[in-house]
Amino acid sequence: MKRIGYCDTTLRDGEQAAGVAFTAEEKREIAKLLAQAGVEQIEVGTPAMGADEEAAIRSIVELELPVVISTWNRALAKDLDATLRTGAKWAHVTLPSSELHIRDKLGLTKTGALSLIRRAAEYGMKKGLTVSVGLEDASRADTSFLAQVINTMYEDGVRRFRYADTVSALNPVTTGERIRSLVDAIPTDAELEFHGHNDFGLATANTLAALSAGAAIASTTILGLGERAGNAAMEEVSMAWRHLYQGCDWLQAESFQPLADCISRASGRRTPEAKPIVGSMVYAHESGIHVDGLIKNRSVYQCFEPEELHREHSFLLGKHSGLHSLEHVLSLEGVNMNRVGGMNLLNCVRKEAEKLKRPIAPQEAVELARKLEVEN
Repeated sequence: MKRIGYCDTTLRDGEQAAGVAFTAEEKREIAKLLAQAGVEQIEVGTPAMGADEEAAIRSIVELELPVVISTWNRALAKDLDATLRTGAKWAHVTLPSSELHIRDKLGLTKTGALSLIRRAAEYGMKKGLTVSVGLEDASRADTSFLAQVINTMYEDGVRRFRYADTVSALNPVTTGERIRSLVDAIPTDAELEFHGHNDFGLATANTLAALSAGAAIASTTILGLGERAGNAAMEEVSMAWRHLYQGCDWLQAESFQPLADCISRASGRRTPEAKPIVGSMVYAHESGIHVDGLIKNRSVYQCFEPEELHREHSFLLGKHSGLHSLEHVLSLEGVNMNRVGGMNLLNCVRKEAEKLKRPIAPQEAVELARKLEVEN
């Protein structure tokens, strides 16, 4: 049973989502919730943004949470100096690693890019920082070059490396192939972290494929918040890793809902009702066939119990309800459905739901039942 770790970047990549801005107080609240959830490492921001960001990060460091606090930096000494001023002990330094990024963004050769990141990492480590290296646009880079970078910098003393699918260029098959190939070409104790983007809706699937292929750390955000279409959602990765891959982690599943609610408020982005794991309606059932199956055996229509997340099933009455679901809901309200004629009441419920375009509340169903009883 493989145990994985997390580097949550909600406070860095999540906040880079268009229109999202966390206050320093919100950042501290989110950091506390992440630590309580059992996250091992939090990437809290980019100190080089300026004095306000430095101060916000410093205030998180001063909380002395039981979690590694890391910052995001370009391969520049001045960025690492900004990290040092925050008191953070871990600095993530990024290197554009694809030919496209190295040539058109940096104006360098591969040799020049490697020299740049080595100088930055050496500077940070000499200052007492633990340095990890991010391979930006790794999914469009040559695996042989990535291996060269990792092997060279491993000799320099770096142990953590982030493989970034920056523009969502991978699918689960290619993710598994590339990560497996890279893992085979680097030292066994070099930690590989996978950072997936969600432009095609595959960030969670790609992250799981990377972990299955040998990556040790998942770079995630709560709700998948992040640039463009976002990142892999921590709550989705964790639950899928446990239930579909028979793996494990240190996270507390009951923390996912409070975290999701907090991030939704702080970001100003509403959580979709059908958002996997944390959506308000993902444990609600209306279909008569599904409700009937769940009443008989809850494993019929679910892979895990919502109680794992301190959530509960709810059975809704609507256009697709059946007699068993109607009887179940009414019984909870102390009403014997047989006294009012089951099919007549069910037809009334279905018509009312279609007219109102929403579920029928249990009390509304009781009122319909009483009305029919009077009429009969």
